[in-house]
Amino acid sequence: MLVKTFCAAVMGLEATTITIEVNMTRGVMFRLSGLADTAVKESYDRIRAAMDNIGFKPPTADITINLSPADIRKEGTGYDLPLAIGILAAHGKVDCESLGDYMMIGELGLDGNMKPISGALPIAIRARAEKFKGLIVPLENAREAAVVNNLEIYGMDSLSDVVSFFNGEKEKYQPTIVDTRKEFYEQQYAFDLDFAEVKGQESVKRALEVAAAGSHNVILIGPPGSGKSMMAKRLPSILPPLSLAESLETTQIHSVAGKLPAGTSLISQRPFRSPHHTVSQVAMTGGGVKATPGEVSMAHHGVLFLDELGEFSKATLEVLRQPLEDRKITISRAKYTIEYPCSFMFVASTNPCPCGYYGDPTHHCVCTPGQIARYFSKFSGPLMDRIDLQVQCAALSYKDISNTAPGESSASIRERVIKARQIQELRYKDYSGIYCNAQMTEKMIHEFAEPDEAGLSMLRMAMERLSLSARAYSRILKVARTIADLEGSERVQSQHIAEAISYRSLDRGDWAERG
Repeated sequence: MLVKTFCAAVMGLEATTITIEVNMTRGVMFRLSGLADTAVKESYDRIRAAMDNIGFKPPTADITINLSPADIRKEGTGYDLPLAIGILAAHGKVDCESLGDYMMIGELGLDGNMKPISGALPIAIRARAEKFKGLIVPLENAREAAVVNNLEIYGMDSLSDVVSFFNGEKEKYQPTIVDTRKEFYEQQYAFDLDFAEVKGQESVKRALEVAAAGSHNVILIGPPGSGKSMMAKRLPSILPPLSLAESLETTQIHSVAGKLPAGTSLISQRPFRSPHHTVSQVAMTGGGVKATPGEVSMAHHGVLFLDELGEFSKATLEVLRQPLEDRKITISRAKYTIEYPCSFMFVASTNPCPCGYYGDPTHHCVCTPGQIARYFSKFSGPLMDRIDLQVQCAALSYKDISNTAPGESSASIRERVIKARQIQELRYKDYSGIYCNAQMTEKMIHEFAEPDEAGLSMLRMAMERLSLSARAYSRILKVARTIADLEGSERVQSQHIAEAISYRSLDRGDWAERG
């Protein structure tokens, strides 16, 4: 008897429908074709044990299974459920009448219980596009898949539930319904961290406000204990909220990576990724055997924070150059190419020298200028060229530490950031792919960020006196444009240029000699 069931294979952020053809005749052989990996080939052992433990005797027959299309590699354990239902249907234990109306995905335990899988959201999107009536997934994936409307999502606990479902007991099971919009908007501003908890460091908080307003990359330089990590972790709380479209794309990435928490529907807050300094190049950019998303893609529409930047390997830092510029990462293999989006704010922190106390009035720095220069030589020019703000964080004084008054809240800072972003969206509405000041091209800088005469004079003087590098010129103008937007100014003025210049610490030619 020939039976067909349907599931999906995920490649990148897209899913492809896979037809599972099960043919059963007299004999004792088992054959599986269709470019399946080891996990799929091992599924028959799990399926036999699951059948036996839910009360079905595994069939003694010649079973031939084909996974079509055969040129797409089938990976992972999500094929267990559709394979098991196909075998049971071919054996006459499952009614075949409605099998073609549903797509199925799920891993089976030896006891017949279903375990969660990755990629449920893109699979649900594919099921709707292919006009399936519904999708059957493990219970832990039900809310994630239920984000997709016009598709019945059934979260099941075990193989026996799915068998009952197809054998005429559908009324026992209700599709999962999630009020996506309500939940999304309720959780948008539920932040655990707030800038009100940060003591002192008003100039650094101002710099982070500017960075958030223009989506500028930023590096914080300061001694240990100055609050660099503390402030960076609070950056998502002042960024504009995710739109539904951004949330869906971000959720898809986390779903494919298998990093979506159980019971989650849509990610409602901008991601904050902070990988350890031992992270590999592949873990950072994505790839591996299954070409899964890396940290740069997991931070899409959010923040990628590298704490203690000097501890990261130079090779790992250098692979960030292309994603920072193109806002996408391409993973190439011999037979396929996958592209993941990675539009994120890059935030880094570092000590000012190997001992950590260069420029700190309360501690003596034991590093020589040569050691400091070598310390920063790991940060290549092309990488630093992509960082708009270089901000120094001074050590906290006793007065700041002992102050019990709360600082300005993230909510009030976020209001100003949102207003500045709205100005930028209106300004760049005719430019495809440009929505913030950090993305301006050189032509756009001359059009929208040209300062007045006083500002030009100040910029020229700063370039000469502070030994600023040539690459600092356009960065200063971009940041000045954002500062002007925060003030609601149509023209970039001298005070905006002055503040922007103050955020270029590492570009000064005398960095290692200043103390």
